[in-house]
Amino acid sequence: MFNNTIKFLILLLITPSALGDTIYLTSLDWAPYSGKQLKEQGASVAVAKAAFKVMGHDLKVDFFPWSRAIKNASSPTSKYVGYFPEYRSESEDFTFSNAMGQSPLGIVENKSNPIVWKKTEDFSQYKLGVVQDYINTKELDDLIAKGVIKAKAVTSDLINVKKVAGGRLDAAVIDANVLAYMIKSNKKLSSVKDKVQMNSNILKNKELVVAFNNRADGKKWLAIYNEGLSKVDIEKIMAGYLQ
Repeated sequence: MFNNTIKFLILLLITPSALGDTIYLTSLDWAPYSGKQLKEQGASVAVAKAAFKVMGHDLKVDFFPWSRAIKNASSPTSKYVGYFPEYRSESEDFTFSNAMGQSPLGIVENKSNPIVWKKTEDFSQYKLGVVQDYINTKELDDLIAKGVIKAKAVTSDLINVKKVAGGRLDAAVIDANVLAYMIKSNKKLSSVKDKVQMNSNILKNKELVVAFNNRADGKKWLAIYNEGLSKVDIEKIMAGYLQ
């Protein structure tokens, strides 16, 4: 009996997950980075889970429409300590983690009518689509807010891609990996996938991060998560999902 107790205590010491906590984050269906039906729930979720696991903790991710994912993570009574994947920005409610991958943010256009642009202001001459509550680039978002660029906001990338294919938009902001995955996997684009392409110019290669709330628990898990990130091979994990 005594020996069995010692063995049990040793097992606890060498398996930190046995005493670890479960962390709750929100996300959205944004393949290949995140999605309820994806393998390991997507590339970004796989990275986040690995980072927490190496620190002895488990991650549980619940999926919502983007606006709701942010709202749930910001509620002072919520079990969620943050949301992801997000782009770094100015925020009073959230603090952002170290980078957990890269997002090549660019423009989807109609193959038969490609757009030409060199600077962000050039989008003022086009009918441009964005996704509601998504952060783009600061320069683009500022120009949209000032009315210099009159962008149409919708609730998903899928809607924008369809609009571009149908000529209702000249172009739309989208991550290149997201578009590639949609064209390859989304049956709703099967009839129009050959009509769209990424513009050759990229807006910005953006860092993907986790946004932790500014409560005490959010700050605690931010520090733990960042330490975990430093111990995992982010590029290797991401590569398995972005092929």
